[in-house]
This record gives sequence, structure tokens and C-alpha cells, in this order.
Amino acid sequence: MLGASPNKRRFSHTCVKSLIRYGYEVIPVGIKQGEIDGNEIISGKPNVKDLHTITIYLNHRNQEEYHDYLINQNPRRIIFNPGAENPNLKKLAQNNGIEVVEDCTLVMLNSGTF
Repeated sequence: MLGASPNKRRFSHTCVKSLIRYGYEVIPVGIKQGEIDGNEIISGKPNVKDLHTITIYLNHRNQEEYHDYLINQNPRRIIFNPGAENPNLKKLAQNNGIEVVEDCTLVMLNSGTF
């Protein structure tokens, strides 16, 4: 997850907790240090092998520095949550064979469409 926050009022915080509750392995990446239910929020750009999905909670302006990193991680899917939509990154991902979804990860989890 890109945009993880230690702030319990943020949707990204709730999303990490929900993904864990549904049994998914989560690597929270964010700008602010902290943890979410014992999972340290990692700053920087960790290299992750066999990455299936990146769910993004950063607005498009804060995503700029991550474009190459996200594409080079070669995920199967990128989810742009509301407020994180980014036409440039969407096109770049699609051109690299990455599935792009513009939806709310929390809604997807609760509706069984994740």
C-alpha cells in the first residue's frame, strides 16, 4: 500500500487493518513513521518480490516521485482509491501490462470484488 498513515482517522490506516483482517499480506509504505497494528510503515521505496497489487492513497501530486518505482515493481494490478486518480500513471501502467482499477479498496474488500 502506498500512502499508509499512522493516523487512525485516515482511510489508508483503515485499509491496512482491513486487508490484514481479510488475510492479505500488507506492506505499508508512507511518508510518516509509525505502525498500524504492529506493521511498521516503511518509508522509501522497498523492493518487493511477487507483488500482486499496489493500492494507492496518495494524491496525484505526491505520486510523481513513485512512477518509475511502481512500474518497476511489476505488480499485476494498481488500485487508485478516490482522490488518488492519476491519468498519467494509469496510462503508464496500462502500457506496461498492469491492470488498473479506479475504486475504493475498502468497498472492494467488503463487497468481495478485491
